Parts: sequence; C-alpha cells; structure tokens
Amino acid sequence: MSRPNLEVIVNVQDDAAWSGPNRLRTSDSEREQVATILRAAMGEGRLSLAEGEERLAAAYAATYRDELTRLTTDLPGGGRSALLDTPQARSAARRGVRRHAGGVFVLAFALLGLWALSGAHVFWPAIPLALLFLGLFRHARYRRYAHHRYGVAPWNAPGHR
Repeated sequence: MSRPNLEVIVNVQDDAAWSGPNRLRTSDSEREQVATILRAAMGEGRLSLAEGEERLAAAYAATYRDELTRLTTDLPGGGRSALLDTPQARSAARRGVRRHAGGVFVLAFALLGLWALSGAHVFWPAIPLALLFLGLFRHARYRRYAHHRYGVAPWNAPGHR
C-alpha cells in the first residue's frame, strides 16, 4: 500500500479551509446541470466535440462548485439559457402559470361575488381585477426569464460572484 503524498493532503486542507461561497461541495444535480449546459453548447457549435467531452469529464469529476463555474464562464450568459430550454424547465414554467391562473380566477370570482352581494352601484373590483390579470399576463409573458425559480444552479444565478 502506498503512502499518500503529504503535499497533496496539505493542498486539499488549504482548499477546504478557504472561506467563501465558491468553496462549497457540489451535488450530483449541480454536476448534471453543468453537463446539460455543456451538451447544449456542443450542440450549438460553441464547443468542439473534443473540448466538450473534456469539460464534461471535468464536470463529473468536480468536487467543489468553483470547479464547475470555470467550465461555463466563457459561454454566453454562463449557459443559463440552455437550462431554460430544457423540457423540465418549460413544463415547470407552464405549471407555475397554470397555478397562478387558478389563483387569479378564484380571487376574481370571489371579488365578483362580494360585489354582487354588496349591491354597490360602482364596480369596485375593477382595480383589483386589473392588477390580478396584469400580474398573470406578466407571469405568462415573461415565464422564460424567471430562471431563479426553475432550478438554475446557484453559481449561474445573476449576482453570484
């Protein structure tokens, strides 16, 4: 049995002691997200097959999040759009809009019922209904850009250093 190299152990301990949000261990799902980004980049022709395979191997071998970050930094937007175009992200966005629409319609019927029961001559639910439907329209229109809700890796999120 061979003895471990002490220099490697010291370097690993220094890396583990390094403080900051980037030195967190990565999970299998985060590795898979980066692999999805890399596969999409290869499909778009942004990475050659050899470079893509090399980066995929590095992604699956990564232990820390900052090792994954290096693999996607030279892609446009860090590769976030590739995750937004996955079938899972699209179905999650559709589910979110459907859930939002259900809530809006329940509130709309409740407001209309209250207005009918109140006997008011002025249609006072107009403003709340307009705001509810405006919010629903925005959600449906811009669902693709709500990446923070649909499982994008934290190191690819806006504002991550």
